[in-house]
Amino acid sequence: MAHIVGIIQVKGGTGKSTLVTNLVGIMAARKQVALIDCDMPQATSASWASIRQHQNITIATAANHLELIAEIERLNDNHNFIVIDAPPRIAEITKVTLMLSQLCLVPLGASAAEIWATSDLLKIIEAAKLHKPTIDTRIVWNRFRATTNAAKELSEAAHKELKLKELKSKLGYRVAYSEALARGMTVAEWPDKKAKDEIKAFSKEIENILRVKF
Repeated sequence: MAHIVGIIQVKGGTGKSTLVTNLVGIMAARKQVALIDCDMPQATSASWASIRQHQNITIATAANHLELIAEIERLNDNHNFIVIDAPPRIAEITKVTLMLSQLCLVPLGASAAEIWATSDLLKIIEAAKLHKPTIDTRIVWNRFRATTNAAKELSEAAHKELKLKELKSKLGYRVAYSEALARGMTVAEWPDKKAKDEIKAFSKEIENILRVKF
């Protein structure tokens, strides 16, 4: 049985593909990972995996919640991890991702607009919890500038408005993430020490939550 991690967000441009590709790439160093890209027709994560051509990564796509369920049933027994890249909109597939995932990550940039948009996701989370009260959903700060007062204020606002747990690790505002993604790489393979340290802390925190080793 695979550990399933969903990456969900109802707003585009929040760094969802950054989380998906780096997480899949790090997991696949030693484990069998299935990437299910539901963000169609963009399919950024699937395109990244195609460029990467790693033997431990299985690429799948799903255009709706029924296809997603079918892919998980197909991949569950012969993979260590399944990572779901959900589409940036309110849809049944988002609710199914919440229901089927052991952990759901919500990327969030340090802007008021993203916090407002993410508040729409709370209704879906609450609806899913009626069927699965143990849903574990956590914010991951992306493009975060820790030294600015605005970032600190937005973090406090998000905590107050969204009432979701946050990962301690944060991904900074760095060119390394987009450069690595475009080449089918992770920032762990890119010459940017700060980005490497961030993604190492991020992956370690996910390991601790799932109680597994990548």
